[in-house]
Order: sequence, then C-alpha cells, then structure tokens
Amino acid sequence: MKPDLMPKNNTMTKNPIGVMDSGVGGISVLKHIHALLPHEHLIYVADSAHAPYGNKSQDEIKKRCFAVADFLIAQEIKALVVACNTATAAAINDLRAKYALPIIGMEPAVKPAAAASKNGIIGVLATVGTLKSAQFAALLESYGRNVEVVTQGCIGLVECIERGELDTEHTQHLLQQYCAPLLAEGADTIVLGCTHYPFVRHLIEKIVGESVSIIDTGAAVANHVNTIMQTQSLSTPLKALPTITFWTNSKAIDSAAVIRQLWANDNADIRYMS
Repeated sequence: MKPDLMPKNNTMTKNPIGVMDSGVGGISVLKHIHALLPHEHLIYVADSAHAPYGNKSQDEIKKRCFAVADFLIAQEIKALVVACNTATAAAINDLRAKYALPIIGMEPAVKPAAAASKNGIIGVLATVGTLKSAQFAALLESYGRNVEVVTQGCIGLVECIERGELDTEHTQHLLQQYCAPLLAEGADTIVLGCTHYPFVRHLIEKIVGESVSIIDTGAAVANHVNTIMQTQSLSTPLKALPTITFWTNSKAIDSAAVIRQLWANDNADIRYMS
C-alpha cells in the first residue's frame, strides 16, 4: 500500500478522514484508526442497505463505491479509507483515478500470514467476492508460492454481523462450518479477509484453539493512514477535540444499536442517509 501523492495543504489538517464499508464491518478498522490517531476527526459511512458487496458484480460494487465516495467528498474529507476487502478489489483503482486525495484500501494479509506460519499452511476466511477477485489472485501469486493457502468463502456471516448477532448459535454454527476445512488441512495461521470478521474473532479463537494464529489487517491500515497524515502534512493538531460521525442507510430499526454495540464507545453520533 503506497501513499498516494497529494499536494500538501495545511488548510486541510482539520478536515475529517472518511472511512467507508459495505456495512458496519469497517468499524473494526475505524477502531484501530481512532486508537492510533485519537485527535483526528472521522466520518464513517455504512452502506448497509446494499450489503453485502460480496455477491454483487464489479460494476454494481463500483457504482456503490462512487456513490459513497461522492457523499464523503462532499463532507470535505482529506483522505478516504476503503475499509472493505471486496470494495478494494473491485474499485480501488477507479476511485484513485477519479478522486485527487489519498485513498487507502484493504487486502487480505496473505504476506504476513505466510511469514507467521510455522508449518506453511495458512487459511483465509473471506467473502466469495474477495476470493474470486483478481487482487486476491495476485496476492497468492506474489506471497503464496511457498505456502499452502486454504480458502473458505463465508456465505451469510456478514449478514449475521450486520444484525449484531455476534454470539448467537447460528453465528457459532457458521463459524464452526467455515473453520473446519481450514483446520482439517492443518492451517496454523488464519487470515480474517473481511473487516466484519474481527467482531467474531473471540468465537473463531475458541473454535481453532490457541495454537492457531489469527491475523487481522486493521492495525496495518491504521499505520498506513498515520504515515500518510505525517508525510503529507495532513495531521490534525493535537489540541483538536475529535468528532466521530457515523452515517448509515440501513433500513433496520436497530441499526443505531448495532453501530453502538460494535463501536463500544459513548461518542457515537449516528445519522441516516438516503
């Protein structure tokens, strides 16, 4: 993930960082960004009315990404984080071609997983859309040559997390079903290839046991955002009091409750978009 080139403009330092996802999963990335950059203003958009992206065509995903990005650009963001592996794979290049601001994407952590694995067998839990993408194929070509990569599409798991069902029997059953093939192949390292999945990490750890390492890319993305803020002189002054705003187009009556559940923080200003 290379920093996008952008003219330094100190008048933008107080502008917010925009974070977008197909739904609420990217809040896992937002948490890492807020923890590392506590003074930055943040705007999060959950495109939950159109989640999940994993079962949509590339053209459909691009259309949604442009719509959300346009909304965030109108909020005068200084950088955009696409906190969705599927959206990154389908639209990141088009987004960077259209918008003149730093755009940071996601990708399954195949490289660090390959380095961390002791037996050379890594598992990847992801949406079907991510696993079928050219970006993921390129990751395997670049970093998966010397390891065995076992992939598992997790149909229905995103929807469970969108509903805030983090500990239900159904969610546990799905995770047992999806982890079983990875364990059967001997994977000692498992990549969470969707930003929704860190919210059920506690269940995954219980299923796979302490001997299996779990890798999430949220912290690495936050570090990348920090690098861009510093190298492009975009960091908000330390004395600033941060604002964190959540936008959602979810039709669910408990959508605000789910966001508060996942954010686990009192400072959740939740608004609705059409």
